[in-house]
Amino acid sequence: MPSKLTDQKFESIISSIENIEHYINGEFVPAYSNSSFANINPFTNQKINSVAEGREEDIKKAAAAAKEAYKNGPWGKMKVSERMKYLYRIADIIDQEIERIAVLEALDTGLPVSQTKNQTARSAENFRFYARMAESRLHGEAYQADGEFINYTIYKPVGVVGLITPWNAPFMLETWKVAPALAAGNTVILKPAELSPLSAHILAQVIDKAGLPKGVLNVVHGHGETAGAALVANPDVNAISFTGETSTGTVILKNAADTLKRTSMELGGKSPLIIFEDCEFERALDAAVWGIFSFNGERCTANSRVFVHKKVKDRFIDELKRRVTNIKIGDPMDTETELGPLINKVHFNKVNSYIELAKKEGCEVIQGTVPSEAKAGNFVPPTVLLHARNDMKVCQEEIFGPVMAVIEFEDEQEVIAAANDVKYGLAGYVWTNDIKRGHRVAQAVDAGMIWLNAQNVRDLRTPFGGTKASGIGREGGHYALLEFYSEPKVIHVAMSDHHIPQFGK
Repeated sequence: MPSKLTDQKFESIISSIENIEHYINGEFVPAYSNSSFANINPFTNQKINSVAEGREEDIKKAAAAAKEAYKNGPWGKMKVSERMKYLYRIADIIDQEIERIAVLEALDTGLPVSQTKNQTARSAENFRFYARMAESRLHGEAYQADGEFINYTIYKPVGVVGLITPWNAPFMLETWKVAPALAAGNTVILKPAELSPLSAHILAQVIDKAGLPKGVLNVVHGHGETAGAALVANPDVNAISFTGETSTGTVILKNAADTLKRTSMELGGKSPLIIFEDCEFERALDAAVWGIFSFNGERCTANSRVFVHKKVKDRFIDELKRRVTNIKIGDPMDTETELGPLINKVHFNKVNSYIELAKKEGCEVIQGTVPSEAKAGNFVPPTVLLHARNDMKVCQEEIFGPVMAVIEFEDEQEVIAAANDVKYGLAGYVWTNDIKRGHRVAQAVDAGMIWLNAQNVRDLRTPFGGTKASGIGREGGHYALLEFYSEPKVIHVAMSDHHIPQFGK
């Protein structure tokens, strides 16, 4: 297999790119204002296409379509088994489109195509997983009360839900929200990140091909300050699920309060990876390198703080230096590329500013080398910050790039305190062959998710989310389907002529 896509295949997929319109009420339509913005390729910094720029009027139109589809359309009233046929059909179409989606997402985001292909495969499973779960779990409970009453619960859809998704791994994260929202019987307005709009456009095409009733899923492109803010403020939208940076999440929470929307927030992270002296060293090293340098370091669960026991620190750093220089940097379309360009110049400058700050704070900076043929792109080479301290800004603030800070520790309580001494609490990783210690540390670290002797592997049945500034609520499994995208309703039924208090008789 060639390491790079053939020119013919590449050109065939690229030639399918068109200017992007909104998808509202089952139709692809331009922006109400006819305005648009440019979508830029992170590898070349050249324009890919134009994207409809949604604003309040576009959101109003989408909300009206979603409300009509929910109130008067067939979706919410449809039998679960019939609704799930659509989800299985969507998954099948994604499977047919995996290569096209993977290539266009790599073009749009700068993520290596080998990594986007794996994420696209996960996207199809998101729909199948929630279809299966809805078929088996979308039921309530019954409680009998002394033979006089039976009280039972049912789950109803929330109604119109707004989904705001990020620019890293966009297709998978869009389906991660859309699948449970649809499975529960809601109608959806998706506002994707403006920096990676191609994936949401492809999802709209998939939805259209699957034949979902009009208005069930709507996609409005645009900027967070306009389209996103209008979606949060719209009174016909009953819930907002957001994945993105913490500062944006706090604004959404404040604005959603005006209309008492339920919210789910999956926010930033500064996740620790703790390496004890008795760990399986090579596996821990593999996990540490993969966990920060895959996905170009643009991963909310990335292990950006690596705490290494002083007994193995020198060995770890020696191996890390070798590995960093061997990571293949280059064209995202090359299947051998391991690290591609960052999403845009603004983010590129932000990450580089943190590297410069690290030098001022006293870190030694070790980096790979960006090849000359990649100079046009937004490349930050894999970067290691040595002699780091946990109180440095580069160890406290989310960089969201391929930058690892290495921090020495000596004892268990010391490293737990340091791991928790940060405002975030999304994920964490512990490497030790002392299983008692592993459980102690895993339970003591303030994070919504901990991996013990494992890299970041997902089980869709388990909750995904963080503590502190890393978010509110959980996604995944029944936590999404039943606890966020559904409303429990209780019905009390009298089974006897029980006594009713008589007032005013």
